[in-house]
Amino acid sequence: MLVTKNRIWRGALIFLPVIFLAGCSPPGTRALLSGKKFLDRGDYASAVVEFKTATSLLPTNAAAWNYYGVALQDAGQLDDAATAYQRALVLDRDLVEAHYNLGCLWLEQNKIDEAKTEFIAYTLRRSNTPEGWLKLGEAQLRANEIVSAEKSFSTAYYWNSNSAEALNGLGLAQIQRERPEDAAKFFAAAVRAQPDYAPAILNLAVAEQQYLHDDKSALDNYRAYLALTPRPANWNEVTAIVSGLEHSPAVAVVAPPPATRTPPPVAPTPPTANETRTPTIIRPAVSPRASVPTRYTPTPPPATRPTEVVQVPPEPVIVTQSTRPLVTTSVVEVPTPPTQPKPSIWNRLNPAHWFGSSASESNNNGDDVTRLPQLNPAATHQTPLRPVASHPAIPPPPTFPRYAYLSPAKPAAGDRAAAFGWFTHAREMEQASHWTDAMEAYRQATKLDPSWFEAQYNFGVLSYRLGDYRQALAAYETALAIQPDSADARYNFALTLTSAGYAVDAEHELEKILSANPNEVRAQLALANLCAQQLRDPARARPHYLKVLELDPHNPKASEIQFWLAQNPP
Repeated sequence: MLVTKNRIWRGALIFLPVIFLAGCSPPGTRALLSGKKFLDRGDYASAVVEFKTATSLLPTNAAAWNYYGVALQDAGQLDDAATAYQRALVLDRDLVEAHYNLGCLWLEQNKIDEAKTEFIAYTLRRSNTPEGWLKLGEAQLRANEIVSAEKSFSTAYYWNSNSAEALNGLGLAQIQRERPEDAAKFFAAAVRAQPDYAPAILNLAVAEQQYLHDDKSALDNYRAYLALTPRPANWNEVTAIVSGLEHSPAVAVVAPPPATRTPPPVAPTPPTANETRTPTIIRPAVSPRASVPTRYTPTPPPATRPTEVVQVPPEPVIVTQSTRPLVTTSVVEVPTPPTQPKPSIWNRLNPAHWFGSSASESNNNGDDVTRLPQLNPAATHQTPLRPVASHPAIPPPPTFPRYAYLSPAKPAAGDRAAAFGWFTHAREMEQASHWTDAMEAYRQATKLDPSWFEAQYNFGVLSYRLGDYRQALAAYETALAIQPDSADARYNFALTLTSAGYAVDAEHELEKILSANPNEVRAQLALANLCAQQLRDPARARPHYLKVLELDPHNPKASEIQFWLAQNPP
């Protein structure tokens, strides 16, 4: 479940008051709650102290490290923040909020390739939320990947048809394509969607003045920009432009503008990496206490929306290769960009030069069954997310694609003796960490003897590990056709469904496990995670989390569960 520092999804059920939980919680949990309060108040120094205590007491708690990273970033300790986010991801590779936060940090430091990697990891798991696509589009624009950026902004627009940020991003992409007329349409649509959205207002004025040579319309939009509250940071510079336009004959005379115009000034070199940009960048100038990134409640589109924006559903979440970034616990040294001469006002207001090029993208009973790595498909705790939205909105219930079950029949026995050689070779390749070779060897074993459960199961595990969810799902279905009562195969099948975006079907598979064995802790925990994170239903998650604490009080996730319960009272 996605939450920010100032917004919490509240559930219902069970009689555990927040005060009791906070008073009786372990010291690490109390430090987390205290740090959260300081973070909400904007007291970042105190929040850093509390979260540092929490991480020292709960060194394996990914949520605590992610919160610590947010507090450090807000306090201006960027190197330490990056290290904290990376530590959170080492502990929980599927903590999507940490991917998002780290991506925002890399983007602020102009580490474009690293930022893209983190936002791709985020959008793979949160494909139906626009904020990740907006940030990915911004990073792609800075890398001059215009087609990819347009696709990302279009996907964000699909999930929120009233997104001024998405329309503004599409306009910037058209500027880089040297299509100023189309860009102006997108900027105008963004202003209609959100009349006080400063980046689009200023972008529209610049496009009209610099590219379309419509000084009168540009002057109107510059004045609208100057009238915004609070006053924009570049108010004085824009005021100077307005003063010049007000004395321009092209604006003062009501008659049609003269045929001959003075060409716009030629912009010098693009801004340097360490220069503070004007609000014309994609990221809106909003308060750091913004709302949770969720799918907004759609509103009717503007009367005249640019025809270039096509509502195309995003591509399926299933991928054919792993895109997870390799994060280590080492401290990342952030080099200081070289000092460059400060560009002129025209350069910083010219949309064509806003983005420079980037610097450089459970166990089975059989002894031969590969254990599925404990990849937590959804965090068991609430974690802060760097905000991007400017208008809070109660999100509608999430919708998810449904998995098309293959429902294979139990396969007939094959040549087990021939398959055994390939199976043995696959195990050797696994031990040598040659994952691709191991997966191909398992594939051959399953072809020679489709009825061999261990071969099908291990083939699914390796496919999942390499990010080929479609192949993993098919392998697990075949394994379940051979052994329908295998809790391990069904559990792994449910995890893969979750990773592939089929949350409803994953829920059904976990419920099948619990109907046969209600005391299956890992299934209770996975189902609680699924309800809290993907399904966004805290009321249904709460009893499963409580069941985990009842069955396994010393569970490694116990402190995180207690923190979640304290943050989501009944």
